[in-house]
Amino acid sequence: MIARFLTEDGKIKQLPAKQRSKLEVLQYLATKFEGHVTYSEKEINRIIDAWHTFGDYFLLRRELVDHLFLARTNDGSKYWVPEKNNED
Repeated sequence: MIARFLTEDGKIKQLPAKQRSKLEVLQYLATKFEGHVTYSEKEINRIIDAWHTFGDYFLLRRELVDHLFLARTNDGSKYWVPEKNNED
């Protein structure tokens, strides 16, 4: 249950320290991205920024990539939801 890490309007207010809870929060954030869409870094940052309150989209972006909820090009210019995470 990730509710304790979210505000009333569904924004992430804290990234949990425990791995299981962290993965659940990251999975929740990953649902804010559409499959089969290529995003620029700026677009990714804007979406992440809209869904959290603690002002660290860098951390969340890195965690999404590190845990394979998002993939990116080597230069970080393009991001997408990996095929295994698409629910289309």
